[in-house]
Amino acid sequence: MDLTKIGDLVVRKSYGKDVTFRVEALERSQAIIKGTEFRLLADAPVSDLVPVTSDIPTGKAKQARIKAQQTLQRLHQDRHSLDAQNQAILGTDRSVSGTGIGAHSYFEVPGMVLHLDGDPLYLQKSLDLYEKLRVPAQGHYVHEKTMADALYRLLPSVRPDIVVITGHDGVLKNRINTDLYSLASYKNSRSFVEAVQIARQYERNFDSLTIVAGACQSHFEALLQAGANFASSPGRILIHALDPVYIAAKAAFTSVRDTIHITDVLSHTVSGIQGVGGIETRGSYRIGLPKFQELSQLNVVPSAT
Repeated sequence: MDLTKIGDLVVRKSYGKDVTFRVEALERSQAIIKGTEFRLLADAPVSDLVPVTSDIPTGKAKQARIKAQQTLQRLHQDRHSLDAQNQAILGTDRSVSGTGIGAHSYFEVPGMVLHLDGDPLYLQKSLDLYEKLRVPAQGHYVHEKTMADALYRLLPSVRPDIVVITGHDGVLKNRINTDLYSLASYKNSRSFVEAVQIARQYERNFDSLTIVAGACQSHFEALLQAGANFASSPGRILIHALDPVYIAAKAAFTSVRDTIHITDVLSHTVSGIQGVGGIETRGSYRIGLPKFQELSQLNVVPSAT
């Protein structure tokens, strides 16, 4: 007798038990399952599922969680390095010295993120990480097929510096002679492409609006051609649930004077260069003087000092 229930944590026997899932729905002998670490929504026979007693990952998922922790540490290190750089600049700037404005008096205006996600659970995880990293962000749970319409409405009111367009995707199964360069071969890549096109019509300057788009196995080339700065997935692999957030955070805290170091940011995503790629792009971060008490304007956050 099968005892699989909605909400159970499971792994798949046929895939070597490499990824942990949570059961989202059950219909007769089939289950809809969602990855706990990866942006993966799949269906599987209930008979293929093996319950696990905790969300402590193993195999591929364990490696992903370790890399995610390392990436988070790297972002925190980058913040400290940025603060040291700001203090060095202000401390040696002749226009500032002698004015009574100390090197510790600046305030920060990181890039503002508008995050659209086709999965409410991953959206909440993303917003929690933005808050932890002190990145100003507004998030919306939007079905992939309606993201273009949602962006058309949201962009003029939110006026973000960075847009994240993500959710679920994948190469469609059971297709004869699947063409990986055809949008028809993907679950949601066409919808992501349409959303990117709307965002790029709103702001054509690639440095004024940074677009991060795609999910697991998305049509990388089509997303870049539509106008994304960063996209998944060059190797048509699974991407970590929070990889788009890491890229957005890096853009939000890279100075407008500098370009985002592509190899650096991509190598420190969980999925790596097979999971995410992109083009040279300027950051969205600014500093201002002097520091002031009211932080409700702009996207101002207190400096790290």
